[in-house]
Amino acid sequence: MTPPSDTNLGPESPVIDTSNLPGHSIELGRDAPLVLDCGASLGPFIVAYQTYGSLNTEKSNAVLVCHALTGDQFVAELHPITGKAGWWDLMVGSGKPLDTERYFIICANVLSGCMGTTGPRSENPETGKPYGLDFPVITIRDMVNAQKLLIDHLGIEKLFCVIGGSMGGMQALQWAVSYPEHVFSAVPIAASARHSAQNIAFHEIGRQAIVADPNWNGGDYYSHETRPHSGLAVARMVAHITYLSESSLHQKFGRRLQDRSEVAYGFDADFRVESYLRHQGITFVERFDANSYLYITRAMDYFDLAEEYDSVLARAFSETPVRFCVISFTSDWLFPTSESRTVVHALNAAAANVSFVEIEADGGHDSFLLDVPELHVTLTGFLGGAAAHRGVT
Repeated sequence: MTPPSDTNLGPESPVIDTSNLPGHSIELGRDAPLVLDCGASLGPFIVAYQTYGSLNTEKSNAVLVCHALTGDQFVAELHPITGKAGWWDLMVGSGKPLDTERYFIICANVLSGCMGTTGPRSENPETGKPYGLDFPVITIRDMVNAQKLLIDHLGIEKLFCVIGGSMGGMQALQWAVSYPEHVFSAVPIAASARHSAQNIAFHEIGRQAIVADPNWNGGDYYSHETRPHSGLAVARMVAHITYLSESSLHQKFGRRLQDRSEVAYGFDADFRVESYLRHQGITFVERFDANSYLYITRAMDYFDLAEEYDSVLARAFSETPVRFCVISFTSDWLFPTSESRTVVHALNAAAANVSFVEIEADGGHDSFLLDVPELHVTLTGFLGGAAAHRGVT
């Protein structure tokens, strides 16, 4: 399909309907509200999640897959909003590295998300209206604490593995630090132990694009006929560039023109890369909430595992029993290999059980979502070895 060459993001653009999403949802925090890092308490709240495969009798084969910034719980099935394949369909399924014949896969929409889990679009019980910016600011640790309540609800004492890429990798690391006795293994992919100044800067550009959209209405756009789709689309376009590499952009697009033989000397999408980015923006607003984008990017910005340990990251992993497999990609400049090496050095200093693989791939940060054979081999090998030690057959 040829991507559209303009951005028709006016008030007629669709409003996301998550009222009849497939899958599971559970109300948590009714008896004991979740105390957030910001000091606020949240409860009750809803967590929407999907499962794949079967939990064994010993409940020892549960794998928690943590999604990235723009992901959700639909990891290995057709997405109910977009109709596209699950975001990690290459990795999760029968005979795949996360083999649903062997493992029980769980993936939950993060706290402050927009696919069924409580977030800024959800109803505030005190007002009967959507929270908007009255929703408390959350952190990666808050997301993980909410997931822990879900895992407790499922009756799982110890997860066989927590795995994720990008923000999902941050969650995997936070799980290992917050709940080391409840995690057998952790696989952070293309992640880091803290968000860099460069990444915070990119997020701020995206947030400012959203709040500058006149349809944002101070975050209270839910009661209006319009949505800040133009601002959200620009935020997505900026972010999407950071997920790719210069090499992958050149291979895909170069300086080729879009549906024309010569430049138009104007400001329509002359180049294919422009058309591609506009298409990314348009399709993103069909499935994502602008306020959720603000909240989730801010959660990533606040992430710093070493902060509470006098900035000594090794102390965060002191005496950890968790087995780690840290993975990075050569072309990832958003979460470069140096960030993964920092984590590995800290784990080594803490005498942790850790393996590290830097994979040659030219897809940039998004390589963890692509068909990269070495990633499949690495995960299959690590999980198979961990399963042998854990007794998961």
